[in-house]
Amino acid sequence: MIKAVTFDLDGVYFTGDSFKKFKNIFLEYTSDQDLIDYVLAKSEEMLNFKMGIMSEADYWAYVNNSFGINYSLDQFKKLLADSYSVNQNVVNTVQGIRKLGIKTCICTNNFSTRINALDQKISFLPDFDIQILSYQIGAIKPDPEIFQALINQSGCLPTEIIFADDKEANVLSAQALGINAFVYQDFGHFIDKIGINLPSSA
Repeated sequence: MIKAVTFDLDGVYFTGDSFKKFKNIFLEYTSDQDLIDYVLAKSEEMLNFKMGIMSEADYWAYVNNSFGINYSLDQFKKLLADSYSVNQNVVNTVQGIRKLGIKTCICTNNFSTRINALDQKISFLPDFDIQILSYQIGAIKPDPEIFQALINQSGCLPTEIIFADDKEANVLSAQALGINAFVYQDFGHFIDKIGINLPSSA
């Protein structure tokens, strides 16, 4: 019996082009797309920010230095908020699943500025009963620690939790703990796999 369904944020709850829109803002300051991708997604600084090791102030100072700009934290928050939009079909699905008494969860490698800016904009966190955020846990997927936190905080058996991810390594790590995990392909496939009949209003 499924008691908890875990959703991804980027590319699922939020549209797939949202983060791309944010990154493209910095093309005004550099034409080096690889540098933008590195600084905002792949750098050790971003990894440490997502793990809660690097402070918000220090990370955005690193971004400013990398692109030769001088944005305030509030400016970065506004840029993030303005770049992101929700997939309304997914929002409706999350809310429909909650109506069935099934717990809704997020388990995400993420950073505090983005989560806070988007929650201030659209108040999305209340849609999720369980919120596993890497910067609060101090671990990122595929580290088993983040999936153990999902199990512990959900109060469910691993086999009662559904988790999908587009990265196979994350799926395998979750499966190793007994979580009902599979590779995410698209949202239609996700709905088929979870096998839950949603209320007609969802």
